[in-house]
Amino acid sequence: MWVKIRPMQTILVLHGPNLNLLGAREPGIYGATTLEEIDRRLCERGAQRGAAVTPFQSNWEGALIDRIHAARQDGTEGLIINPGGLTHTSVSLRDALAAAALPFIEVHLSNVYAREPFRQVSYLSPIALGVISGLGARGYELALDYLLDKD
Repeated sequence: MWVKIRPMQTILVLHGPNLNLLGAREPGIYGATTLEEIDRRLCERGAQRGAAVTPFQSNWEGALIDRIHAARQDGTEGLIINPGGLTHTSVSLRDALAAAALPFIEVHLSNVYAREPFRQVSYLSPIALGVISGLGARGYELALDYLLDKD
């Protein structure tokens, strides 16, 4: 019997502005887990599942857009993105994701629907596979599992 072996999947994890301050920035809202811990867990979980996880964080919108453009050609098969405040303001980030045409999941640590009204508007959600909001750092892991399990 022949078994089809799936090649290693490559998942890009994008973290937007201010997420480098996780663990210290408003832990009552965003939790005590640091960005380094989130990235380490995702890389370990990906490796256990036969996937390469590449984290990238920037406080600069253009750097995130450039990384999305690069993902179109570097073998990336899916994205997880927590765009931070750019969620509610960046048409350019939305357009870059649409142009990349890669499946992605939008993740938010806090429940944006229980916060200020402006946080309840996302330019990315309409083109995302799904949105995970309010589950803290665990949301990233759920997003990774979904991307790795989908056909």
